[in-house]
Amino acid sequence: MSENPSAQTRTYKAREGLFAAISVGAVFILIGVIYINTPGLWSKIVNFFSNITLAHVASTGIDLPAPSFPAAHTVLYGAVFQFCLGLGILQVILLALRFMLHSPIGKTAETVGNLVFWLGTSYLVITYLNSTTTMSKWFVFWAGILMILGLSLVARAFVLLAKR
Repeated sequence: MSENPSAQTRTYKAREGLFAAISVGAVFILIGVIYINTPGLWSKIVNFFSNITLAHVASTGIDLPAPSFPAAHTVLYGAVFQFCLGLGILQVILLALRFMLHSPIGKTAETVGNLVFWLGTSYLVITYLNSTTTMSKWFVFWAGILMILGLSLVARAFVLLAKR
């Protein structure tokens, strides 16, 4: 006879609680490590947000928030890159755990989508946000973020379709 459904539910909840605890703990550790390894990070974050103005997007009639001098924040961009890469690596670990523990396909698909998003975002940060960042590169970066978001949703859908 099969296992009691309430016992299966408890096991599922315990497993998902483990994934949540690993995720939250890893994010806090990642933030702490980046904060310790980046001297003056808090002042750089404050400087970045105090430097935000409305900037005109070329060839459009749209004004969007952007830093006055995007190239002046390379240290902050480096910290953001480390954070995104760290979360991407965390998603790889979680995906491996999900396969080992036979997680439901919906949760596995969610992890794959998160993996694509965080690794894609880390690529965009290192590619577009650096010492030569201009206002046009700043807006290209955000357009890329929207594309990566779409790719993560497509990756999630492919995992769900593959299981059918």
